[in-house]
Amino acid sequence: MVEIKHKDTGEVLASVAGETLVGADLRDMRLNGADLRGQDLTDANLEFSDLVGADLRAAILTGANLLNTHLNEANLRRATLSRVRAGSERPASVAVLSGADLSEANLEGADLRQAEIRFANLQRARLSGADLRGTDFCHSDLSQIIAHRALFIQANLREANLRAADLRDCHLNDANLVKANLQDADLTSSQPDGFTVINLANLEGANLAGARLRNISAQNTNFRNADLTGVDLAGAVLGGAILRGAIVTETDFDGVQLASVTMEFANVSRALNAKIPSYKKNLR
Repeated sequence: MVEIKHKDTGEVLASVAGETLVGADLRDMRLNGADLRGQDLTDANLEFSDLVGADLRAAILTGANLLNTHLNEANLRRATLSRVRAGSERPASVAVLSGADLSEANLEGADLRQAEIRFANLQRARLSGADLRGTDFCHSDLSQIIAHRALFIQANLREANLRAADLRDCHLNDANLVKANLQDADLTSSQPDGFTVINLANLEGANLAGARLRNISAQNTNFRNADLTGVDLAGAVLGGAILRGAIVTETDFDGVQLASVTMEFANVSRALNAKIPSYKKNLR
Protein backbone atom coordinates (compact mmCIF):
# COMPACT_ATOMS: atom_id res chain seq x y z
CA MET A 1 0.00 0.00 0.00
CA VAL A 2 1.33 3.42 -0.96
CA GLU A 3 0.14 6.37 1.09
CA ILE A 4 0.14 9.79 -0.58
CA LYS A 5 0.50 12.50 2.04
CA HIS A 6 0.20 16.28 2.06
CA LYS A 7 3.60 17.95 1.73
CA ASP A 8 3.03 20.28 4.70
CA THR A 9 0.56 18.65 7.08
CA GLY A 10 1.41 14.98 6.53
CA GLU A 11 -2.30 14.22 6.14
CA VAL A 12 -2.96 11.07 4.13
CA LEU A 13 -4.68 12.19 0.93
CA ALA A 14 -4.97 8.77 -0.71
CA SER A 15 -3.99 5.14 -0.23
CA VAL A 16 -3.13 3.19 -3.36
CA ALA A 17 -2.87 -0.60 -3.53
CA GLY A 18 0.51 -1.93 -4.58
CA GLU A 19 4.15 -1.34 -3.75
CA THR A 20 4.72 1.50 -6.24
CA LEU A 21 2.71 4.04 -8.24
CA VAL A 22 3.87 2.71 -11.60
CA GLY A 23 0.80 2.41 -13.81
CA ALA A 24 -1.42 3.45 -10.89
CA ASP A 25 -5.02 4.52 -11.45
CA LEU A 26 -5.15 7.96 -9.83
CA ARG A 27 -8.04 9.37 -11.82
CA ASP A 28 -10.27 12.03 -10.34
CA MET A 29 -8.36 12.28 -7.05
CA ARG A 30 -7.94 15.33 -4.86
CA LEU A 31 -4.16 15.43 -4.44
CA ASN A 32 -3.58 19.17 -4.13
CA GLY A 33 -0.44 19.80 -2.11
CA ALA A 34 0.59 16.13 -2.34
CA ASP A 35 4.14 15.06 -1.57
CA LEU A 36 5.18 12.96 -4.57
CA ARG A 37 8.86 13.84 -4.59
CA GLY A 38 10.91 11.28 -6.49
CA GLN A 39 7.94 8.95 -6.96
CA ASP A 40 7.84 6.68 -10.01
CA LEU A 41 4.53 7.40 -11.73
CA THR A 42 5.45 5.88 -15.08
CA ASP A 43 2.31 5.27 -17.16
CA ALA A 44 0.10 6.39 -14.26
CA ASN A 45 -3.38 7.68 -15.07
CA LEU A 46 -3.93 11.07 -13.42
CA GLU A 47 -6.80 12.19 -15.61
CA PHE A 48 -9.14 14.71 -13.96
CA SER A 49 -6.99 14.76 -10.79
CA ASP A 50 -6.22 17.87 -8.74
CA LEU A 51 -2.47 18.26 -8.14
CA VAL A 52 -2.47 22.02 -7.56
CA GLY A 53 0.61 22.97 -5.57
CA ALA A 54 1.85 19.37 -5.42
CA ASP A 55 5.54 18.58 -4.89
CA LEU A 56 6.68 16.40 -7.80
CA ARG A 57 10.34 17.29 -7.78
CA ALA A 58 12.38 14.63 -9.63
CA ALA A 59 9.27 12.48 -10.04
CA ILE A 60 9.07 10.12 -13.01
CA LEU A 61 5.92 10.55 -15.08
CA THR A 62 7.07 8.97 -18.33
CA GLY A 63 4.05 8.18 -20.48
CA ALA A 64 1.59 9.34 -17.81
CA ASN A 65 -1.92 10.49 -18.69
CA LEU A 66 -2.31 14.11 -17.55
CA LEU A 67 -5.39 15.03 -19.55
CA ASN A 68 -7.74 17.30 -17.60
CA THR A 69 -5.17 17.35 -14.77
CA HIS A 70 -4.68 20.53 -12.76
CA LEU A 71 -1.02 21.15 -11.89
CA ASN A 72 -1.14 24.89 -11.24
CA GLU A 73 1.78 26.03 -9.06
CA ALA A 74 3.06 22.43 -8.85
CA ASN A 75 6.79 21.86 -8.36
CA LEU A 76 8.03 19.63 -11.18
CA ARG A 77 11.65 20.70 -11.07
CA ARG A 78 13.87 18.03 -12.68
CA ALA A 79 10.85 15.77 -13.17
CA THR A 80 10.74 13.34 -16.08
CA LEU A 81 7.66 13.95 -18.21
CA SER A 82 8.81 12.46 -21.47
CA ARG A 83 5.97 11.27 -23.69
CA VAL A 84 3.27 12.43 -21.25
CA ARG A 85 -0.24 12.90 -22.63
CA ALA A 86 -1.24 16.36 -21.49
CA GLY A 87 -2.49 17.92 -24.71
CA SER A 88 -5.36 17.50 -27.10
CA GLU A 89 -7.13 19.06 -30.05
CA ARG A 90 -9.94 19.74 -27.59
CA PRO A 91 -8.90 22.69 -25.37
CA ALA A 92 -11.33 21.64 -22.63
CA SER A 93 -9.42 18.41 -21.98
CA VAL A 94 -5.82 19.67 -21.73
CA ALA A 95 -3.61 19.88 -18.65
CA VAL A 96 -3.23 23.15 -16.75
CA LEU A 97 0.33 23.91 -15.58
CA SER A 98 0.17 27.66 -15.14
CA GLY A 99 2.61 28.91 -12.53
CA ALA A 100 4.29 25.50 -12.33
CA ASP A 101 8.03 25.04 -11.85
CA LEU A 102 9.25 22.85 -14.72
CA SER A 103 12.85 24.00 -14.60
CA GLU A 104 15.29 21.35 -15.85
CA ALA A 105 12.37 18.97 -16.47
CA ASN A 106 12.51 16.40 -19.25
CA LEU A 107 9.53 16.94 -21.58
CA GLU A 108 11.00 15.26 -24.63
CA GLY A 109 8.35 13.87 -26.93
CA ALA A 110 5.56 15.17 -24.69
CA ASP A 111 2.10 15.90 -26.08
CA LEU A 112 1.26 19.37 -24.74
CA ARG A 113 -1.02 20.57 -27.51
CA GLN A 114 -3.03 23.59 -26.37
CA ALA A 115 -2.02 23.03 -22.73
CA GLU A 116 -2.09 26.06 -20.44
CA ILE A 117 1.45 26.78 -19.19
CA ARG A 118 1.26 30.50 -18.50
CA PHE A 119 3.67 32.29 -16.10
CA ALA A 120 5.54 29.00 -15.65
CA ASN A 121 9.25 28.37 -15.10
CA LEU A 122 10.79 26.12 -17.77
CA GLN A 123 14.40 27.26 -17.49
CA ARG A 124 16.78 24.69 -19.01
CA ALA A 125 13.91 22.24 -19.65
CA ARG A 126 14.28 19.68 -22.44
CA LEU A 127 11.49 19.81 -25.01
CA SER A 128 13.03 18.14 -28.05
CA GLY A 129 10.44 16.46 -30.23
CA ALA A 130 7.57 17.80 -28.12
CA ASP A 131 4.20 18.61 -29.69
CA LEU A 132 3.47 22.16 -28.55
CA ARG A 133 0.94 23.18 -31.18
CA GLY A 134 -1.26 25.90 -29.78
CA THR A 135 0.29 25.65 -26.30
CA ASP A 136 -0.09 28.79 -24.18
CA PHE A 137 3.33 29.84 -22.79
CA CYS A 138 2.38 33.49 -22.30
CA HIS A 139 4.83 35.23 -19.92
CA SER A 140 6.63 31.94 -19.17
CA ASP A 141 10.39 31.61 -18.71
CA LEU A 142 11.79 29.23 -21.34
CA SER A 143 15.34 30.53 -21.17
CA GLN A 144 18.05 28.04 -22.18
CA ILE A 145 15.56 25.33 -23.12
CA ILE A 146 16.68 22.62 -25.53
CA ALA A 147 13.85 22.07 -28.01
CA HIS A 148 15.22 20.48 -31.17
CA ARG A 149 12.51 19.69 -33.73
CA ALA A 150 9.72 20.79 -31.40
CA LEU A 151 6.41 21.90 -32.88
CA PHE A 152 5.49 25.39 -31.65
CA ILE A 153 2.96 25.92 -34.46
CA GLN A 154 0.43 28.58 -33.40
CA ALA A 155 1.84 28.52 -29.87
CA ASN A 156 1.31 31.58 -27.69
CA LEU A 157 4.76 32.80 -26.61
CA ARG A 158 3.76 36.40 -26.11
CA GLU A 159 6.26 38.15 -23.79
CA ALA A 160 7.88 34.79 -23.04
CA ASN A 161 11.57 34.61 -22.14
CA LEU A 162 13.42 32.44 -24.67
CA ARG A 163 16.85 33.88 -24.08
CA ALA A 164 19.62 31.53 -25.26
CA ALA A 165 17.01 28.90 -26.19
CA ASP A 166 18.14 26.10 -28.51
CA LEU A 167 15.33 26.01 -31.09
CA ARG A 168 17.18 24.32 -33.93
CA ASP A 169 14.95 22.70 -36.56
CA CYS A 170 11.78 23.85 -34.79
CA HIS A 171 8.51 24.79 -36.44
CA LEU A 172 7.16 28.08 -35.10
CA ASN A 173 4.75 28.74 -37.94
CA ASP A 174 2.09 31.31 -37.02
CA ALA A 175 3.38 31.49 -33.42
CA ASN A 176 2.69 34.58 -31.31
CA LEU A 177 6.08 35.91 -30.19
CA VAL A 178 5.07 39.53 -29.66
CA LYS A 179 7.57 41.21 -27.33
CA ALA A 180 9.24 37.87 -26.61
CA ASN A 181 12.88 37.77 -25.56
CA LEU A 182 14.88 35.65 -28.03
CA GLN A 183 18.23 37.25 -27.29
CA ASP A 184 21.09 34.90 -28.22
CA ALA A 185 18.62 32.14 -29.21
CA ASP A 186 19.68 29.55 -31.80
CA LEU A 187 17.17 29.08 -34.62
CA THR A 188 19.53 27.48 -37.12
CA SER A 189 19.69 23.77 -37.94
CA SER A 190 21.71 20.81 -36.78
CA GLN A 191 21.66 19.49 -40.39
CA PRO A 192 23.74 20.94 -43.26
CA ASP A 193 20.66 21.49 -45.43
CA GLY A 194 18.10 21.91 -42.64
CA PHE A 195 16.33 25.02 -41.43
CA THR A 196 14.00 26.31 -38.74
CA VAL A 197 10.60 27.58 -39.87
CA ILE A 198 8.88 30.71 -38.51
CA ASN A 199 6.60 31.51 -41.44
CA LEU A 200 3.68 33.81 -40.51
CA ALA A 201 4.98 34.19 -36.95
CA ASN A 202 4.39 37.49 -35.17
CA LEU A 203 7.62 38.85 -33.64
CA GLU A 204 6.52 42.48 -33.36
CA GLY A 205 8.61 44.25 -30.76
CA ALA A 206 10.58 41.07 -29.96
CA ASN A 207 14.21 41.16 -28.82
CA LEU A 208 16.34 38.98 -31.10
CA ALA A 209 19.67 40.67 -30.44
CA GLY A 210 22.51 38.26 -31.09
CA ALA A 211 20.19 35.46 -32.22
CA ARG A 212 21.25 33.00 -34.92
CA LEU A 213 18.72 32.77 -37.76
CA ARG A 214 20.98 31.59 -40.57
CA ASN A 215 19.00 29.91 -43.40
CA ILE A 216 15.72 30.35 -41.52
CA SER A 217 12.41 30.29 -43.39
CA ALA A 218 10.60 33.46 -42.29
CA GLN A 219 8.13 34.09 -45.06
CA ASN A 220 5.40 36.62 -44.26
CA THR A 221 6.82 36.94 -40.75
CA ASN A 222 6.23 40.13 -38.78
CA PHE A 223 9.44 41.68 -37.38
CA ARG A 224 7.93 45.13 -37.02
CA ASN A 225 9.89 47.19 -34.44
CA ALA A 226 11.89 44.10 -33.46
CA ASP A 227 15.49 44.36 -32.26
CA LEU A 228 17.64 42.41 -34.73
CA THR A 229 20.96 43.82 -33.58
CA GLY A 230 23.79 41.51 -34.55
CA VAL A 231 21.44 38.81 -35.87
CA ASP A 232 22.83 36.33 -38.39
CA LEU A 233 20.22 36.16 -41.17
CA ALA A 234 22.56 34.90 -43.86
CA GLY A 235 20.74 32.75 -46.39
CA ALA A 236 17.34 33.40 -44.80
CA VAL A 237 14.14 33.30 -46.84
CA LEU A 238 12.23 36.48 -45.97
CA GLY A 239 9.69 36.72 -48.78
CA GLY A 240 6.81 38.94 -47.66
CA ALA A 241 8.36 39.61 -44.24
CA ILE A 242 7.82 42.93 -42.46
CA LEU A 243 10.86 44.69 -40.97
CA ARG A 244 9.23 48.10 -40.69
CA GLY A 245 10.95 50.07 -37.93
CA ALA A 246 13.17 47.12 -37.01
CA ILE A 247 16.65 47.67 -35.55
CA VAL A 248 19.07 46.03 -37.99
CA THR A 249 22.42 47.29 -36.71
CA GLU A 250 25.08 44.77 -37.75
CA THR A 251 22.37 42.38 -38.91
CA ASP A 252 23.89 40.09 -41.56
CA PHE A 253 21.70 39.89 -44.68
CA ASP A 254 24.23 37.96 -46.76
CA GLY A 255 22.43 36.14 -49.57
CA VAL A 256 18.99 37.45 -48.52
CA GLN A 257 16.58 38.63 -51.20
CA LEU A 258 14.99 41.85 -49.94
CA ALA A 259 12.81 42.72 -52.94
CA SER A 260 9.52 41.72 -51.31
CA VAL A 261 10.50 42.65 -47.73
CA THR A 262 8.80 45.67 -46.15
CA MET A 263 11.62 47.76 -44.63
CA GLU A 264 10.25 51.29 -44.23
CA PHE A 265 11.84 53.24 -41.39
CA ALA A 266 14.41 50.52 -40.70
CA ASN A 267 17.91 51.93 -40.31
CA VAL A 268 19.86 49.84 -42.81
CA SER A 269 22.91 52.10 -42.86
CA ARG A 270 24.70 49.88 -40.34
CA ALA A 271 23.38 46.54 -41.60
CA LEU A 272 25.79 44.03 -43.11
CA ASN A 273 25.64 42.73 -46.68
CA ALA A 274 22.20 44.26 -47.28
CA LYS A 275 21.54 44.62 -51.01
CA ILE A 276 18.67 47.12 -50.98
CA PRO A 277 16.71 47.45 -54.25
CA SER A 278 16.88 50.99 -55.60
CA TYR A 279 13.12 51.47 -55.43
CA LYS A 280 12.96 50.95 -51.66
CA LYS A 281 11.98 54.21 -49.96
CA ASN A 282 11.79 55.64 -46.44
CA LEU A 283 14.89 53.79 -45.30
CA ARG A 284 17.21 55.27 -42.72
